[in-house]
Amino acid sequence: MMTRFSAVAGGVLITLTIGGIAPALAAEADDARIRRGEYIYRAADCHACHTDSENHGPPLAGGGPIKTPFGTFYAPNITPDPDFGIGSWSDADFIHALRDGVSPDGLNYYPVFPYASFTRMSDQDILDLKAYIFAQPAVSNPSQAHDVPFYLRWRFVLAGWKFFNFTPGPLPSPDPSKDAKWVRGRYLVEALAHCQECHTPRTLTGGLDTAQAFSGNPSGPDGKAIPNITPDGTGIGDWSESDIAFALKTGQTPDGDVFGSFMTDVVEHGTSYLTDEDRAAIAHYLKSVPAIRRAAPATN
Repeated sequence: MMTRFSAVAGGVLITLTIGGIAPALAAEADDARIRRGEYIYRAADCHACHTDSENHGPPLAGGGPIKTPFGTFYAPNITPDPDFGIGSWSDADFIHALRDGVSPDGLNYYPVFPYASFTRMSDQDILDLKAYIFAQPAVSNPSQAHDVPFYLRWRFVLAGWKFFNFTPGPLPSPDPSKDAKWVRGRYLVEALAHCQECHTPRTLTGGLDTAQAFSGNPSGPDGKAIPNITPDGTGIGDWSESDIAFALKTGQTPDGDVFGSFMTDVVEHGTSYLTDEDRAAIAHYLKSVPAIRRAAPATN
């Protein structure tokens, strides 16, 4: 009888132990996912657009104006508030937004939201990013309406933009001769950090002129000129890979100057948080893209 009692007691103890371990392991897994998500958040520089830093707005509760040739846009509240943010979004909703540029209610997003680059992110990175955002404080702050011409207020017209300018899905498989550093750099530059969205000129329809990739944009966000970052003499051809990596970490250029305009925020809230290895991978990839001669525009 004692033996039977001992066996029963042992079984209860094992059950209680497992019952205690399982939630702890789940919490640890969630914490790890949130930490990974914070890194993705930094690499994607979500803070820059979705936080009104100039007016000391709460993080991710809606950004300041982004002036473009097609109107003035305001990045929405993406805190986990269920009414004014994205707190009611499912994992599938979040993936659909970043992968396809479509909201949970089926509306096309304006391409000022760089889903043309984010579509290339892995599902794991997208979901880790969601985990981090949903771990942030919810802010009950309504998003500001975009100020666009009347004909762009009909979201269905964006289907035409997508037809000409948007290819959903992951990055194409790289040339097998490319090393892991180049592959990682391409993913960071062309997906997470979405560098082309600012550094590549636009076509008349507002799509990226990929034939001139990274060669600078005379009419970037807020009408500011964005410099050439191809390895040409008019771009960053005189910069070494270590120069580029150091600039991404500190905001300081090889000649002792500092980044201005939007790049200050990109470095402060984004690239300065990356690992040395990832900054080196970005530099390695940028030095490999085709050099394009384009006079460097003046920057602010």
